Amino acid sequence: MQSLKNHFLMAMPHLEDPNFAGTLSYLCDHDDKGTMGVIVNHPMEELTLEALFEQLELECSTSPHLSAPVYYGGPVHKDRGFILHEGDSQQWDSSLQVTDDIALTTSMDVLEALAAGRGPEKFLVCLGCAGWESGQLEQELMDNTWLTVEGRADVLFEVPPEQRLSASANLLGVDLNLMTREAGHS
Repeated sequence: MQSLKNHFLMAMPHLEDPNFAGTLSYLCDHDDKGTMGVIVNHPMEELTLEALFEQLELECSTSPHLSAPVYYGGPVHKDRGFILHEGDSQQWDSSLQVTDDIALTTSMDVLEALAAGRGPEKFLVCLGCAGWESGQLEQELMDNTWLTVEGRADVLFEVPPEQRLSASANLLGVDLNLMTREAGHS
């Protein structure tokens, strides 16, 4: 099995599951036990980091990140924060190093640092994550539910959220707008 860790997972146009329709997920872990990632192109309406910091009672008056959006990361653990960021996971309490340059942190210390104006320069704060049991994602890939391509930090952190799905599809030379909503097998 080829690992899909550090890959984008693009929802095909015919995927109608309300949790995943039109999504771009970044896969942070993939092995024989299953797959975990976060949706990176769906900012939550009217939820900014400032509002999140206030809910968590974190002092944030010096943070330059107050207007940054909070993303819907997926339908699993919707009450937990998953912070996808550039940099080393060693400086945070609970992190998974995805690549040499990208980590996923779930501990409060990274949010405290962001509220104080420190912490990673490039990041996405997601509420919830996406998960697949062992073999589930592989079956969905065989069913043409998703396209995959190797992930890139510039798409994650520099491309506006509404353009990330098409930007990742462009890495494959694909225009999702030209694909039919009908699935078929020959």
